[in-house]
Amino acid sequence: MKIQRSNAYSKMTLSVVVTVFIALILAPFIASDNAIERLTVLFIYIIMAAMWNTLAGFGGLISIGQQLFFGLGAYATIRITNMGVSPFVALLIAACLVGLLSWPISSFMLRLKAGEFAIGMWVLASIGHLLVNLDPLIQGETGISLIALNQYSIEHRRQFIYLAALIGMSGLLLGLFYVLRSKAGIAMQAIRDNEEAADSIGVDAEKVKKWFFIFAAFGTALAGALWLAQASSFQPKTYFSVQWTAYMIFMVLVGGLGRFEGAILGALLFFAVETWFAATGVWYLVGLGAVAMLCSLFLPKGIWGAIETRLGITLIPVGYQVTGLISDTHSKHK
Repeated sequence: MKIQRSNAYSKMTLSVVVTVFIALILAPFIASDNAIERLTVLFIYIIMAAMWNTLAGFGGLISIGQQLFFGLGAYATIRITNMGVSPFVALLIAACLVGLLSWPISSFMLRLKAGEFAIGMWVLASIGHLLVNLDPLIQGETGISLIALNQYSIEHRRQFIYLAALIGMSGLLLGLFYVLRSKAGIAMQAIRDNEEAADSIGVDAEKVKKWFFIFAAFGTALAGALWLAQASSFQPKTYFSVQWTAYMIFMVLVGGLGRFEGAILGALLFFAVETWFAATGVWYLVGLGAVAMLCSLFLPKGIWGAIETRLGITLIPVGYQVTGLISDTHSKHK
């Protein structure tokens, strides 16, 4: 019996990921403008799915109010650029400020359990929406445009936003990967499975949950700031809409809750469905709901969860794997 963290599939995945990353870096020089814009949207969806999966899938904290951080990320970007800061620098500063703000928020929100936490986050998002509306700069629901982007040509703006989204997505996924493989990641998953048992072996549940909460808030805020950059206009009711959390939930449930690959797969599927069927209007939303319901009924572990269970394939292992157990047992019987 051998305990290891990598396998043949994960080593192959690493090579594929590096190749794809290099190709994506070169994409602005060879791909069409429409392809660059669509890829930017895909990167933002992957960030959103990964961050909600961080909170719910790995931490067991089901939130239906992540639009709070999505909206605040966009709002903070507007506010910071209004001070004369470059919009692309403002993206990162805004995400950091929202992450910092999430620390005191976590102090009282994490005292709520299960459904109370989920509804509490939704209520908090609604309060955040109302407070942003009071800012004279935003002009209520009329909103405002990110006019600081006008200093760049359309072509350069598109490329900068694309690269910012690509680097942001890559950095967050890489950070999440290493966090999940650390002691904090193992502790968080232990808390998710049984908080009392984790506490009995010395895990500081409150501290660990806070760090995951902050990480998810930072990533979601960055997604909101990037969405603002590519959309260029900010309307509170749009950015603080619960639809963003609904999208996150859909991507994670369909892809595979609590699986690193699941969030990425779910984002890819959601992106494909949106690209092909968004023009159908309300039926597009009905279709998303139906798919989510069917996956919940027949694929409770999501599509990647089903693949992993049946085929035993793990492309991005974040835990330990036991190998050689079957062969050893077989040899003993012989």
